[in-house]
Amino acid sequence: MSAVSDRARFEQLLDRAEANRSPRVSFGELRELGRLYQLHAALLARLRDDSEDPEEIRHLNGLCVRGYALLYAGAPVGGERLALGDLLARTWRAQIAAWALLAVGVLLGAGLVASDPRALSALIPATLGYTPELLERLWESPEARAEFLAGNEVHWTENALFGSSLFAHNTRIGVLSFAVGILAGVPTALLQIYNGVTIGALSAVFFRDQPPTAYLAWILPHGVPELLALTLCAAAGLMLGVAVAAPGRRGRGAALREVVQPVVLLVGVAAPLFVAAALTESFVRESTLGTGVRLLIAAGWIAAGALFLLGTRLLGRRAAGDASWIRELSLPPNGERGSG
Repeated sequence: MSAVSDRARFEQLLDRAEANRSPRVSFGELRELGRLYQLHAALLARLRDDSEDPEEIRHLNGLCVRGYALLYAGAPVGGERLALGDLLARTWRAQIAAWALLAVGVLLGAGLVASDPRALSALIPATLGYTPELLERLWESPEARAEFLAGNEVHWTENALFGSSLFAHNTRIGVLSFAVGILAGVPTALLQIYNGVTIGALSAVFFRDQPPTAYLAWILPHGVPELLALTLCAAAGLMLGVAVAAPGRRGRGAALREVVQPVVLLVGVAAPLFVAAALTESFVRESTLGTGVRLLIAAGWIAAGALFLLGTRLLGRRAAGDASWIRELSLPPNGERGSG
C-alpha cells in the first residue's frame, strides 16, 4: 500500500471511529488503525527533522493527535458532541435495569404485605410519616383510607416548607444511589429495590379499594417525575458499577473515563425532575383538587417529561467539549480529503 493510500485509509478510519453512528470500526479495523497511527507517527518524526513544508507537518500532526486520542485517551476528537439522543442510546441498558429493579421491589413489597399485613411497619419507614398505628388503621378501615387521600387546604408557606424538605430528601436519595454505584453497583441495586418495596407495600394498602382511582390520583402527579428522577440516578450508579466491576479489556480507568459524561448528564437531567416532584407533591397532593384534575396533571407530567427529555438535546450538546479544531488541523494543505 502506497503512502498516499495509507494516509487516505488512516483518515477514513479516524472519521468512522469518531462518528456516533454506524458503521463503527471493527476490532480488525481498530488494529489497522493502531498500525497506521504508528506508521504516521514515525513519519511525522522524520518530517519534523527533514521537511520544510509546515502545512504537511501540521496536517500529519493533526491526524496523529486524533489517532492518539482514540487509541490511548479513549475519547473521539472529531467535534462530535454528546446529545441527549446519544446519551439515551448509550444508557438504555442501565435504564432498563434500573426500572426492572424498581419493578422487582414493587412486586416484592406488594407480595409481602398481601401475605402478612404486619410487614407494613417494617417495609414503610416511620421517617416518611407512616407510623405503625397509622398503617394499621389504613389497612383495616376504608374510611381511614378515604380520609387519608382526601385533600386538605394548606397555607402556601407550609406547602413551601414541605416542598423544600421533600426536595432535599429525594435529592439525597438520588445522589446516594448515584454515588454508591462506584461500589460495583451493588448498593445502588439494593437501594432501587428498596424504593420499589416501599411503593409496592403502600400500594397494597390502597389497592384494597377497587378501583383505586383516588390513590392513583394521589400518587401519580408527583410519583411520575420523582420515580423518573430516582431511576435516572440509579441508572447512572449502575453504569459506574459496571465500569468498576466489569471494565473489559480496556481497563477500569478507561471504562470510568468513558462513562463519566453520560452519568453526569443523567444526574443533571434528574435534578429538575426532583424540583418538579417536590412542587407537585406539596402544592397538588396537599390540596383540594378533584380526582379528575389530579389525573389530568399526572398525564401532563408524563407528556412534559417526554418533551423535557427531547428538549435537553441542547443541554447535552453544550455539556460536551468541542474539539473540532483538531479535525481542522488534520485537513490536508489543499483543504480537501485525499482519495484512495
